Amino acid sequence: MSGRGGGGRGSGRGGGRRGRGQDHGRGQPSQSSSRGGGGRARGRGSSGSTATYNPPPPQMAPAQPPPQMAVAPPVPPSGAAFSHPSSSSGVGSLSREVSEKLTMEPVAVTTAPPLPPSLSKATRPPPRPGFGTVGTKCLVRANHFLVDVANADLYHYDADLHHYDVTIKPEVTSKKLNRAIMKQLIDVYEESHLGRRCPAYDGRKSLYTAGPLPFESKELVIKLTEEDWRERQFKVAIKLASKPDLHYLREFLSGRHFEFPQEAIQVLDVVLRAKPSQIYTEVGRSFFHTSLGPRGELGNGIEYWCGYYQCLRPTQMGLSLIIDASARSFYEPILVSEFVVKHFRLSNLSKPLSDQDRIKVKKALMGVRVRLICMNYAKTCKIIGVSRDPISQLTFTLDDKRTNVSVVKYFRDKYNVVLKYPSLPALQRGSEARPVYLPMELCSIVEGQRYTKKLNEQQVRSLLRATCQRPNIREGNITKMLPVNKFGMDVCKELAMIEARVLNPPAYHDSGRDKIVNPSCGQWNMINKKMVNGGKVDFWTCVNFSSEYWNMSEDFCAELVKMCNSKGMVFCQTPSIAMRSARADRIDQTLMDVYKESAGLKKPLQLLIIILPDQTGSYGKIKRICETELGIVSQCCKPVQAAKFSNQYFENVALKINAKVGGRNTVLNDAILRRIPLVTDVPTIIFGACVSHPPPGEDSSSSIAAVVASMDWPELTKYRGVVSAQTDRVEIIQDLYKQTKDPQKGLVEGGMVRELLVAFFKSTRQKPSRIIFYRDGVSEGQFSQVLLYEMDAIRKACSSLQEGYMPRVTFVVVQKRHHTRLFPTDRNKTDRSGNILPGTVVDTSICHPTEFDFYLNSHAGSQGTSKSTHYHVLFDENGFTADILQVLTNSLCYTYARCTKSVSIVPPAYYAHLAAFRARYYIEDEMSDGGSTGVGVRPLPSIKDNVKEVMFYV
Repeated sequence: MSGRGGGGRGSGRGGGRRGRGQDHGRGQPSQSSSRGGGGRARGRGSSGSTATYNPPPPQMAPAQPPPQMAVAPPVPPSGAAFSHPSSSSGVGSLSREVSEKLTMEPVAVTTAPPLPPSLSKATRPPPRPGFGTVGTKCLVRANHFLVDVANADLYHYDADLHHYDVTIKPEVTSKKLNRAIMKQLIDVYEESHLGRRCPAYDGRKSLYTAGPLPFESKELVIKLTEEDWRERQFKVAIKLASKPDLHYLREFLSGRHFEFPQEAIQVLDVVLRAKPSQIYTEVGRSFFHTSLGPRGELGNGIEYWCGYYQCLRPTQMGLSLIIDASARSFYEPILVSEFVVKHFRLSNLSKPLSDQDRIKVKKALMGVRVRLICMNYAKTCKIIGVSRDPISQLTFTLDDKRTNVSVVKYFRDKYNVVLKYPSLPALQRGSEARPVYLPMELCSIVEGQRYTKKLNEQQVRSLLRATCQRPNIREGNITKMLPVNKFGMDVCKELAMIEARVLNPPAYHDSGRDKIVNPSCGQWNMINKKMVNGGKVDFWTCVNFSSEYWNMSEDFCAELVKMCNSKGMVFCQTPSIAMRSARADRIDQTLMDVYKESAGLKKPLQLLIIILPDQTGSYGKIKRICETELGIVSQCCKPVQAAKFSNQYFENVALKINAKVGGRNTVLNDAILRRIPLVTDVPTIIFGACVSHPPPGEDSSSSIAAVVASMDWPELTKYRGVVSAQTDRVEIIQDLYKQTKDPQKGLVEGGMVRELLVAFFKSTRQKPSRIIFYRDGVSEGQFSQVLLYEMDAIRKACSSLQEGYMPRVTFVVVQKRHHTRLFPTDRNKTDRSGNILPGTVVDTSICHPTEFDFYLNSHAGSQGTSKSTHYHVLFDENGFTADILQVLTNSLCYTYARCTKSVSIVPPAYYAHLAAFRARYYIEDEMSDGGSTGVGVRPLPSIKDNVKEVMFYV
């Protein structure tokens, strides 16, 4: 979800979906303007006073939870200030026993009072506490296909599964070539040496058979004819490695064994992927081919192919094969010279490329395989670089090692080809020491090569437009892609029919005519409604960088201010300093001028409205200057959208502005009444966290971690965000807790969790007794590592604030990058797009056999097929039941500040995404096209304190 129209540019996952470390070391946040919990908020419109919701005082007695949900025993609240432990160590308050369980290395610590149950290396995710019952029952279909291995060959007593190690000499790095070698071996030796077995090969080192081969170890020789018609000989050594036992898989599926049967799943996965791997282009767990669907241009020499994703996983109903339609970007199979014209929009190839353009061409083509079209055979080679000089100036020595000849003359004499573009650089293959030069105009890009670099906005839109499929169409396409295997496994041909429930939307409090609002089908509108706490804006101005709409600032701002006031804000109608228009090439100076002028005001500028330049590309620069250099909260508007003067647009911008100046747009009615189980009974802080990695091919060497946390218990609407840079591609958040050495102060404790806990106390005057941590972007293979490290950091951050301070923690992973899709079975029970209804939750059949997880479709679909979010509880000291956690998560999805719709992922995780993407903009200007700018983690510029106090990232 990206777009700057109506306000700052946002981005959905992925994601994603990083940056660098700001100075979080001291853990001393600035004065907080978040008044949640005890502060007052105004809600007057432009026409007079209106009803206002004032948050209740902290000592208010909690209300009883609804009777249908069981509640775990509450933790006694603690309202006293943090008292720092005497020890300077971050684990000073942990007992020796807990420290040894929780931390990865034993640390000498002082004794402490009894603590809640703690994490150890052997701790598994908690078992499912039962199934949810709240909501209206319904049936949905899932793209899970039951795999029956009970009667397959590999379950027969005389056909035990066998695993063989494979070694190919000379060594081959290409999985595609490895598969070609193994296919040739099977064709030649299946009858004579392989005992008529049909092995399944993973393309690397493992071969599996149903039953033994006639030998334990053997070396076979095969000859393979390559693309240049030359024969190459390979020696393939096959040696028995193990006999995988599927007994543990059966035990795991039945709930009698808790260790994940990785080897058994891997074997069956290889078996099911063996056939499609031979005939399709394999990308990760997906397969693509022009026969699997339409292909089309995305622009800039890139096209898309259709295919399908395939994954095998254990579920409650048994072994499940997930099949989902997929699409990816590939290089167009065109001449390299044609690609250069398309990709870089060069109109004249007769002129030499500038050094900057040449570097861009090299970056775009590095590693791409090409075929020389002037030769009699289809030999391919990989591009390793681009020459510095034009091909007309290049010479090389012939095989006789005496004759020096130009590249242009060589191709004219040998192939009777006169080069049309001698000013272009040459492609290089071979090695840097002995490069072989190839003309771009004679090299064609080999078909079927995935384009791994980041797509631009136009390409993303084209891909989504081309591959967007309504639920009924996607469901039909999925059923056509079931694989065929030779191991006798029976894969069900029908999508799984599963039980689901539709949760009711939460009611929210409103300060307008309708005091209680009940959303319908995942959305509501602002007609006759007001923000629950309208923010106050006394000091503001506007800068217009648009040349096409240079004279619309006054009219636009007048309408925007009018809308803000009508929705409950108190927005001064006159700007504090004069509005101005400026050229797009004077952004730095103009923003500095505004800052200097605002210094003469009674108070600092609260809001700067910015109409962006007509050309894209300035948003990141503006945000970096405003938020890290000047300390100005800004609201950016796209000129084309702003010029429409749409009421809907003004409403959307007003929602963002209110959140940025400390107001609240909506508050759950149950939060006001203190009847959200395990949240409103004692002070509770809700975290959202994610790590955003640089896109493939980007030179940045940093990932960006972002953590947000609620600051206004019990309302749960204001989230303070912090960001930090860390090592590239590392998923664990490294700065949740940290210690730094200061020459004057000695050991200083800090980190993201610690900073946010201190900010929560300053905002509410209470210490959190409970932590709910929504962690986005963690794959199943990283569960143990992330849980162990990050829970350890959370514990240390808490204990560094006060000896023995150990709030109970619930750690939930939020997964959007999965391939489970849910389809409606009753056309009368869908949203407008034909998708399942908002609030649909599934915790049976396709979920984990024993652990606490569920799929929640919390949003209404807009186009295509909705994707539910998967929530998996890795740690729970608060005793959440399935109903309590599912209802809480669904309710939170209706509190997203930027729109009047429920969103697809829980807002704390969503806000963490936005904060991480914002931090990425801070370093965009430093990225060059000329290769890496350095090794290590790039430091993030620090966000100004006054900016951090509000939700600047929305």
